[in-house]
Amino acid sequence: MVALPQPLEPAAPDVVPGEICVIANAKSGTNARDSEAIDRALVVFGTAATLTHWSPSQDLHQIVETAVKNGARTVVAAGGDGTAMAVAQALLGSPAALAVLPLGTFNYFARGLGLPQDPEAAAQAILTGHRHQITVGKVGDRVFLNNASLGVYPAILKERETVYKRWGRRRIMAHWSVLKTFLRFQRPMKMRLTADGETRDVRAPLLFVARSAYQLERFGLAGKQAISDDKFAILIGRATSRGKLFKITWRLITGTMQEGRDYDLVMARDLTVATSRPRTLVAFDGEKSREKSPFHFTMADKPLTIILPEPQ
Repeated sequence: MVALPQPLEPAAPDVVPGEICVIANAKSGTNARDSEAIDRALVVFGTAATLTHWSPSQDLHQIVETAVKNGARTVVAAGGDGTAMAVAQALLGSPAALAVLPLGTFNYFARGLGLPQDPEAAAQAILTGHRHQITVGKVGDRVFLNNASLGVYPAILKERETVYKRWGRRRIMAHWSVLKTFLRFQRPMKMRLTADGETRDVRAPLLFVARSAYQLERFGLAGKQAISDDKFAILIGRATSRGKLFKITWRLITGTMQEGRDYDLVMARDLTVATSRPRTLVAFDGEKSREKSPFHFTMADKPLTIILPEPQ
């Protein structure tokens, strides 16, 4: 879970019309499963909530800003980690709080907060939750809530998108995309890392910059203390061949990864990564983009207010 300070005010159970704005990806309107889940959550929210569909071609920041001006105190991202990240970007520094109705495949951010995966239960948890301020990470101007990465993981996400388009969004297809990417593995990346002023040159297949203690715990990885200290947990993979990459991936799946053997851990608040290639694929909370090197990872200077459910 992300590092959280003392709670602010509780989210009032007796809400007023328009106090909750639910934002869903336009694709959710044509996805029967997601559409049904949103409808079930809206029943729990009652007249307090309004629903807005958006597409990547629209200005989400403007949509969120308008909702807040119209009285929304809570903006609910109905979707997966990518949707939550996009809404968080628009809400950074705003008095309105981010809540999540988990509809994605993995929902790491929602799970890290302790939100139920059932839509009615998640909606009820949002209504009775508390407002907290957290510090989120940024790579360049982009906010991320869970992690950002370079190397083999963004390549997996790219392959996964291709597989999903052909075979549908199923977990078995996600695992198949991992295998296909590994079979195409060529050689590690050459990178120059400057973490809190200290520079080192590395060759690695993966650089993983984490802001989620939940993900680290989920896979048995070190770095939880870095999250508590409002730092990045920076994991540098040690595999230098396809065989070693398969080996550490198996250890990741079985929760037997070891710091110093399979990866190196660096903790820092500021990180610059210069790659040998002028442009490199970077992933952040499941989204991906080919960007120009170097990459600058920092902590956002404005807080993000979230709705945290009461402990079960």
